[in-house]
Amino acid sequence: MKNIFIINGAHPFAHSGGKFNETLYLNTIDFFTPKEGFEVKSTQVGENYEPLEEVEKFKWADLVIYHTPVWWFQLPFGFKKYLDEVLTAGHQNGLYTSDGRSSKNPEINYGTGGLMQGTKYILTTSWNAPKAAFTLKDEFFEQTSVDEGVMFGFHKMNKFMGMELFATHHFHDMEKNADVPFELNVYNGFLTELFKEANTLQESLQTNDYA
Repeated sequence: MKNIFIINGAHPFAHSGGKFNETLYLNTIDFFTPKEGFEVKSTQVGENYEPLEEVEKFKWADLVIYHTPVWWFQLPFGFKKYLDEVLTAGHQNGLYTSDGRSSKNPEINYGTGGLMQGTKYILTTSWNAPKAAFTLKDEFFEQTSVDEGVMFGFHKMNKFMGMELFATHHFHDMEKNADVPFELNVYNGFLTELFKEANTLQESLQTNDYA
């Protein structure tokens, strides 16, 4: 994975300034940019973008890293608009051909028309909710994880395009009790470990090729 496309799904709105996700986004760019063997492209959805150019970034990428806050248990409206516009522009243009079904048997194979096989993605989310809201019995999310609950549809969106989940990392209690330096340190450790494991796997595969 050498081509890294980083997306900041945050943008200012009301009392949310998007500062943490912008910091996280810039941190991710800084993590990969000086490292040999990586190329980075990036987008902030709160800035101007051209949907067809964004499609080309998706097609170029080996790994897409999404950063997003969660507003009212959904993606920010600007990020949702970005995805609606860009993924629609990618229809029969490198992202997906169709929903995968045929007229002969329309009941099966839904979601198999993606063209992004081999592309992986990382998702980070940031929450006001504390982690315990997801894990403790009788708390708000009823012991349903971020990935199996609120972000379930987001993961299916990527699968629809043929993409494969690489990892997720979720930031909790970021509005009232954020320790940003600590969180960035943990996140950088998360990335370091991920790519250490990925490099080890790649080396193993190369060794087997020549065995």
